[in-house]
Amino acid sequence: MGRKWNNIKEKKASKDANTSRIYAKFGRELYVAAKQGDPDPELNQNLKMVIERAKTYNVPKAIIDRAIEKAKGGAEENYDELRYEGFGPNGSMVIVDALTNNVNRTASEVRAAFGKNGGNMGVSGSVAYMFDATAVFGLEGKTADEVLELLMEEDIEVRDILEEEDTVIVYAEPDQFHAVQEALKGAGITEFSVAELTMLAQNDVELDADAQAQFEKMIDALDDLEDVQQVYHNVDLGE
Repeated sequence: MGRKWNNIKEKKASKDANTSRIYAKFGRELYVAAKQGDPDPELNQNLKMVIERAKTYNVPKAIIDRAIEKAKGGAEENYDELRYEGFGPNGSMVIVDALTNNVNRTASEVRAAFGKNGGNMGVSGSVAYMFDATAVFGLEGKTADEVLELLMEEDIEVRDILEEEDTVIVYAEPDQFHAVQEALKGAGITEFSVAELTMLAQNDVELDADAQAQFEKMIDALDDLEDVQQVYHNVDLGE
């Protein structure tokens, strides 16, 4: 799964370079998670997961706390969770997850981002079946064998554990996110370079230079949209 890890790193690096945008996206996601459940992360596993993800993007505590306090305060902003699927050049596939308070606006903007950059939106289910929902963790300070052993001691099964340079990558079923995280924390691992619930493509595709440039422009256009939270794809972006 090395290429999949490259794509995760590429996406994270891109977001890390746009702090104001990523803070805004996390602010919205934290607000929705706190609003839909208990504002106490110890009683709201979804909120706790979003907080852990936010930490890997260096989102300041003040922004996290502000979003939760906003939900506690009874703010009545309502957001719909939407998923769009589409195609880019040469058989590339894309999934777009959004939180929006205006469905028509978001649909129009997502469709335009596809259409202006050589892609097109598909119907629901046209792409998602080629992706697997996956919990992914990236951590340092342990070997893959050490991580495997400690997870086995906790009777936690994972899909795969790999080492890429100095990073151990754990791929697990999405419903094992919290179990894996708590087991790793119990072993003294408190910081993660990645702690994500993501959609991983079952098969990656490679594009020639021109098609990849066009594809990356499309992905950037989608990711720049205010309502878009996550963009997943099946293109091997390389190093």
